[in-house]
Amino acid sequence: MSSLAAARADNFYYPPEWSPNQGSLNKFHGQHALRERARKIDQGILIIRFEMPYNIWCGGCNSMIAKGVRFNAEKKQVGNYYSTKIWSFTMKSACCRHEIVIQTDPKNCEYVIISGAQRKTEEYDIEDAETFALPADEEKGKLADPFYRLEHQEGDLKKKKEAEPVLVRLQRVSDSRHSDDYALNKALRAQLRNQKKRVAEEEAASRKKGIGIRLLPPSEEDASSAAHVKFSSKFDKNRKDKRALIKATSIFSGSSGSSMSNKRHLELESKRRKISAAAASSLLAGQFKPSSWSQSAVTSHRNRRT
Repeated sequence: MSSLAAARADNFYYPPEWSPNQGSLNKFHGQHALRERARKIDQGILIIRFEMPYNIWCGGCNSMIAKGVRFNAEKKQVGNYYSTKIWSFTMKSACCRHEIVIQTDPKNCEYVIISGAQRKTEEYDIEDAETFALPADEEKGKLADPFYRLEHQEGDLKKKKEAEPVLVRLQRVSDSRHSDDYALNKALRAQLRNQKKRVAEEEAASRKKGIGIRLLPPSEEDASSAAHVKFSSKFDKNRKDKRALIKATSIFSGSSGSSMSNKRHLELESKRRKISAAAASSLLAGQFKPSSWSQSAVTSHRNRRT
């Protein structure tokens, strides 16, 4: 590799117009060594990659931002805690471009949210979780002292007696669940067989109804909601009309029979007129010769008219 290629590979290429009295290459090109990250360096702001120290809720859209998510944050000094600097990090969330400000807390070795977000509370009660509290680091160091153990021995024995029933009960439940592997496997296989059988029955019932998808089993809620739905049909309308006609007719059999016979007679008369009109139009058009039945129908119609 030539010297020029090696210089370019290491990013130390000096152009011919550069001279040592002009200073460094960054000064020669009129740029900062950190490039775009230092565009606000005159304001004391440096662009860095900031990693979220814990889970937070965004103040703009109330969505959760998980621990470890990285942002391009503006880092600047806002104060001092004795000789330690307090840094402020300003960033924008990716979900709604809401501005979030976080500062360091050297006193408590922690990060503090100043504005734009809220820390997600992930604490729990030891008694509710039914767990044991681990001793602190200071107490772990004291346990190495025999006098300290002797002083707290009575308290430890008392705690053991109080927690023993819970441990025995949990151990008994665990033993009963995992004592017989064959029974557990048998119960699981029976449950799966029943589930497959139920699914097959539901699919067969759906195919009988002409539905291509499997229907879920009916429930009481579905039945009650379906009972309150009423569909207007032609059958109901015809039934209402017949009932209204029955109510409008007379209660005496003679008058009702005569009215019904008159109605039937009018219907038959209209049918005969239609047949006679169709036969006469066919004769005039010369489509077919009149048959005996059509001739008799025409003659009877003429006689009736005369």
